[in-house]
Amino acid sequence: MIAPVSIIIPTLNEEKYLPKLLQSIKNQTIKPDEIIVSDARSKDKTREVAKAFGCKVIEEKPPKSGPGKGRNTGEKIAGQNLLLFLDSDVILPPDFIAQALKEIKEKKLEIASCFIVPTSGKLRYKIGCLLVNYFFLLTSLFSPHAGGYCIFIKKEIHEKIHGFDESLALGEDHEYVKRASNYGKFGYLRRPKIKLSMRRLEENGLLKTLSKYTFSELQTLIFGKHKTKSFGIKFGQHYKE
Repeated sequence: MIAPVSIIIPTLNEEKYLPKLLQSIKNQTIKPDEIIVSDARSKDKTREVAKAFGCKVIEEKPPKSGPGKGRNTGEKIAGQNLLLFLDSDVILPPDFIAQALKEIKEKKLEIASCFIVPTSGKLRYKIGCLLVNYFFLLTSLFSPHAGGYCIFIKKEIHEKIHGFDESLALGEDHEYVKRASNYGKFGYLRRPKIKLSMRRLEENGLLKTLSKYTFSELQTLIFGKHKTKSFGIKFGQHYKE
């Protein structure tokens, strides 16, 4: 069975992580109509991997490339009205799309995200993901949050808000969902959970990573968006697990 969903994945140097995600999509009980990989001219075999899995591949041009631009570019060729933005370092359970579509229909959602669990078995990461899940769930009552690792959205809403803000260095996903929620019902899916790599924490350390996101949250609360470009996380610079 094919689901009326266009999956869009922004990439830069993701040959290590992308195969795990694409294999998990291939293993879905209900397959998406299409998978679009928007690549910012990777120097590794990212595009080759994507093509081997039958994805539609678009090449971006630096230096303006980033996850927001990649998602926007992918949306332009998406053929379905329901978009699913995923990061390349996630892994979907086999019934993810089936469960998500069912819950989206039940709750009459037009924008949605889901809970995460870590790919690592370390206790600190399990606790961290649990805290993030419930922080996002609670704040969604007054200020919607959703990580770019998983965002479902209707195509017409994406186009109405002119997509992701490509100028943002960090928090472009949260800012996007916050704007989108003015035009459609947003909610968190409880049943399907995705596995997320802890590579940012492994590379940058817990305190440094938390300080960046805390700083971003404060800027978003004060200015409505994260404004300090030099304080962001570089796109495509993940090489460790």
